[in-house]
Amino acid sequence: MIALTHIVSPNINQCELSFRNRQPIDVEKAVREHEEYCKLLRDHGLKVIELSVNKAYPDSTFIEDTAVVVDEIAVMANPGAESRRGEVEGIEPELAKYRKIAHIQSPATLDGGDVLQVGKKIFVGRSPRTNSAGIESLKNILMPLGYRVIPVKLKNCLHLKSACTSLDEKTLLANTDWLDLKPFADFKIIPIPKDEPWAANILRLNNSIILHVGFTKTIALIQQLRFNTETIDISELLKAEAGLTCSSIIFRE
Repeated sequence: MIALTHIVSPNINQCELSFRNRQPIDVEKAVREHEEYCKLLRDHGLKVIELSVNKAYPDSTFIEDTAVVVDEIAVMANPGAESRRGEVEGIEPELAKYRKIAHIQSPATLDGGDVLQVGKKIFVGRSPRTNSAGIESLKNILMPLGYRVIPVKLKNCLHLKSACTSLDEKTLLANTDWLDLKPFADFKIIPIPKDEPWAANILRLNNSIILHVGFTKTIALIQQLRFNTETIDISELLKAEAGLTCSSIIFRE
C-alpha cells in the first residue's frame, strides 16, 4: 500500500473554513502532528510518499481532496473551493506513475473528501464542495469499471467523510445529524456521541481504527464494539476542518 501525503503549508492559517470559527493554528505543532501521522502510516507498513509541491497552498496538506483513486484509475478532482484547484496539477504527476488518469472538469466540482468507497460502492456527498455535475462525472468514469456511484445528501457539514466513514465493510460510524442515511440501508450505523460531532472521520489501517485522541467518548464506543483502536493527536489540524482521512491518499501499488 502507498500513502501519498503532503507537508503542512506555512500558510495553513489562511486555510478555507466553512463550518468552524477561525482559530490560530500553531504551525510548528501542526507540522509535528503531520510527522506523527506519517510515522503511523509507516508503522502500519505503508510506503509513505511525502510531497511538497503545493506548499504555498494553505490547504495542501489535505491531499485527499485532490483525487479519487481506485484499483483501475485515478480521477483528478476539481475542488469546490477555487483557491484549491491549483493543487490538483501538482499531485497528478505522482499519481500518473501508478494509474491511468481521468479528470473532473468545470463546471463539475468534486472534492475527494466527499467520496467514500466501500467495496464496489462509491458513496459521494452532495456538499458545498461537490456539485451534482461532479457526482455525475465520477459516475460516468467509474460505472464502466464496475463501480456503483451513489449520491448522498448532506446538511451542515463540509464533506461526506466529515459525517461518515466505515469501520468495516458492513459498519459505518456516522454523525446522523449531518447526512441522509437512506443510501446506507444495507449497513449497520453506529451514531457518534452528539457532543463529539467531528469524530465520525476515522482512518482504517489494517485491523486498527485510528481516531483523534480528544474524541474520548467515540473511542470508548468503538472499543465497546470490539474494534482495535489507536489514537493520534490532530488538534491543530482539526482547526482547519480536517479529519484523519484528509491528509493522505491511500491505494494499492
